[in-house]
Amino acid sequence: MDKTTKRHCTGEVGGGSGGEKGGGSSDGDFEPSMGRFTDHITIDVLEKMDLASLCTAACVSPTFNSAVAYRLPFVSSSDLSGFYLDEETLKHVVCRVPGAKSLTIECLRMRNDSSIINILGDHIKVLSLLKCTHLSYDILRAIGERCPNLRSLLIEFAGCDAPELFKRKLAEMLQKVPLLESLSITIRGTSRDVFDVRPLGQFLPPSLKKLKLQQTDARLFVLWLDAVRKIPLFNLRSLSLVLDFISDDLLITVVHSLPHLVELDLEDRPFTLSSVGDLTNIGLQALKFCECLIALSIVRSKMNCPASFTRVDNKGMFHVSEGCKRLESVKLGGFAKVTEAGYSSILYSCRNLKKFEVLTSPLLSDSVIDNMTGVARSVVELRLSSCSLLTSEALEHLSSFRKLEVLDTSGCERIGDQAPFYISKVTTLTRLNLAKARITDVGLALLGAGDLPIVQLCIRKCEKVTDKGIKSLFHADRKICKTLSVLDIGYIPKITDAAIFTIATAAKALTDLSLRFCNGVTDAAVQMLMDRPNHNSSQLQMLDLCSCRGLSAEAIMLPLPLYAFHRLRWLGIGLTDIVAKRGIFSAICEARPRLVLCGVCCDFGCCDGWQWHNVR
Repeated sequence: MDKTTKRHCTGEVGGGSGGEKGGGSSDGDFEPSMGRFTDHITIDVLEKMDLASLCTAACVSPTFNSAVAYRLPFVSSSDLSGFYLDEETLKHVVCRVPGAKSLTIECLRMRNDSSIINILGDHIKVLSLLKCTHLSYDILRAIGERCPNLRSLLIEFAGCDAPELFKRKLAEMLQKVPLLESLSITIRGTSRDVFDVRPLGQFLPPSLKKLKLQQTDARLFVLWLDAVRKIPLFNLRSLSLVLDFISDDLLITVVHSLPHLVELDLEDRPFTLSSVGDLTNIGLQALKFCECLIALSIVRSKMNCPASFTRVDNKGMFHVSEGCKRLESVKLGGFAKVTEAGYSSILYSCRNLKKFEVLTSPLLSDSVIDNMTGVARSVVELRLSSCSLLTSEALEHLSSFRKLEVLDTSGCERIGDQAPFYISKVTTLTRLNLAKARITDVGLALLGAGDLPIVQLCIRKCEKVTDKGIKSLFHADRKICKTLSVLDIGYIPKITDAAIFTIATAAKALTDLSLRFCNGVTDAAVQMLMDRPNHNSSQLQMLDLCSCRGLSAEAIMLPLPLYAFHRLRWLGIGLTDIVAKRGIFSAICEARPRLVLCGVCCDFGCCDGWQWHNVR
């Protein structure tokens, strides 16, 4: 590993002096120009940077190097999400920022509890532990003992089928964190570790304002909430649950027990299609008692079976619109009998709406956006996913959305080439998802002509797109060439090496690229991404090659050059011949020890499957 890369990964800032030129001083002109700025100005600039940016700045010049060395001990927040560090590197980084009150850590490479326990201390107030594949429930006890001043905890476990152990360790922790205000615990990959929260009522800190649990049993949660609402000072403001079933009883109990809720997020994942005891209009009517509610999300997932809310119709949405007029964020999914009339009533009533999302709504038609004229000036995010009746005409008046930054029509298979033309008029758009749309190369050309500052673009499963469309998207050095960071062109059969060459040449800010199930991509494209140390492609941090059947076992040639993939943090090679050749697989891991190599079919960063497998 070269010295610059090592400093980026570990936070080392002491190697830039002693005659060694910084990254920006190849001709010796950069460093003298830094002398024009006083130390006060330099440090003031660095105070506005996050940890990753500070480490990058330290490599620019000896002046920045020294200033960062001074600044690091005073960094109050350390966000290491997206950096898959091992125990030794993590300890080194944390030692460099001893004053950090907030820590966010990706735990995919942490092999045991001690990896985290050794960096805990009473200075930590906000702790987020993501993708804890190997951590046991005992880490909860350790957090309670070592972080008595903790205000916020987010932790994601890979379950170990030990619900009693979990309850005991959680209770031990809660008794020792009296200042806790926010608690978010997720358990994935187990059928038995659901939250039986009833025994925990006596240990809940009275300061708790935000609670997120995934996954819990709805019936047991109702019983628990009936008990804990009698605790003095118990006053949750934000509740997020993933449950087995959403019922009227659950919703009514929640709103009567927690009348001061500001945020309510409910998702269920039923295992049967039975509607007995299901949510009805009556349950939604109870929401009127939450007068402070500004964010509402109620979603039925199809993860376990193709279920939907069959006992809620437009009348239920009328109840929401009448009782929750202060809503600024709305997310509704799985309401099979609600039409645009129901959704429009919410749009008419909630005049401060900033986020509006509808999922899997088979009766939602194009006119819903026509009815959004009253809130068009305030909406920042608009997501209409898997709505089978939605067509391109729904987006005709999209230009009236003056603040729109996020648009998602993924799964709307009747969206065609006219849609990109309408979208191209929204000059504020930065994130766009057109997955499964019927757009062609013509549509991409129209989108490119709009010259939008798009940062994230997904055209996954747009099967009519070819290399020509990709070329037209990036034509003539448009804004997207400078702004695009994340691109997903997976599952497009006509994408070949030519498209990859275009992307790598034109997209100057690209960090994440998904080519999964693009069988036309061959070894030549991968070699091109590896062989250009000073090219745009050298900035890649995540690359998904899952099931690219055109790749041979030798697609990644060994030994790896020092510069090849030197910034890459995650590489997906599931269902390729590279995985089958264990020698190559192991050699890549050895050559890039900080690279997470995923040999199964996870999406970026193993965000959807980390609980099921070990990463290398």
